[in-house]
Amino acid sequence: MKTIELKCTVYIKNNISFDKSFEILSQYISYSMCQDEELEKLHNNNKSFKNYCFGGFYPIEKEKVYKQGKTYTFSIRTIDENFASKILPHLTQNTKNENFIIVDISEKTISQHFVTELYSATPVIVTMKNGRYWMKEDEIMLLQNQLQQNLLNKYKAFYDEELEPSQNFIQLLELKNNRAQTIKLTNKNGKKYRLFGNKFRIIPNEDEVSQKLAFLALGVGLGEKSGYGGGFCVGKGMQ
Repeated sequence: MKTIELKCTVYIKNNISFDKSFEILSQYISYSMCQDEELEKLHNNNKSFKNYCFGGFYPIEKEKVYKQGKTYTFSIRTIDENFASKILPHLTQNTKNENFIIVDISEKTISQHFVTELYSATPVIVTMKNGRYWMKEDEIMLLQNQLQQNLLNKYKAFYDEELEPSQNFIQLLELKNNRAQTIKLTNKNGKKYRLFGNKFRIIPNEDEVSQKLAFLALGVGLGEKSGYGGGFCVGKGMQ
């Protein structure tokens, strides 16, 4: 297993508020995908996993506004080499975007390694069977089971192989927020809505399957809605 990371350096044309940043990034990535016939089909297929995730602008400003005339970075990660190679040239060609332009991209391949900890840099979104999002009042084991099943489904869909876990891949899960975190979006009709999620610190188990799932989370995101910025993780480990 390996993950490809595209670290993008951007020049901000107009001030961008933190609240709007995930939607702006998601739209930029989606636009770039739609410049390639194969990636456009992937983008429009609502039933398939996208196999990528992205993080927000860095560094985060105290005023929660990314300022005109400054440069920031954000990262796209994917387990799909074809996706990375096809989207890369289109990311730098959207020079007419009113919010920012990408001035540099560095590409790095990350081989599977032992993951000791995962931290969710963006909200992890998990939908319950009743349609609402998981909240801290709900059962932790229900959350852990859904996080695991989501990763198992993504693994099977991409590698065409089923993993058979002997236990949940999460040994310890720590909730890092008091209130639910949100990603603000706008639908096609112009109506604003929010995705609700949480920030977690996770210590994975050490067995082979657990480590595969922990590493997979770095490449495709943890939980749902990775194409909107959900579940982007940073990890600690031994390479």
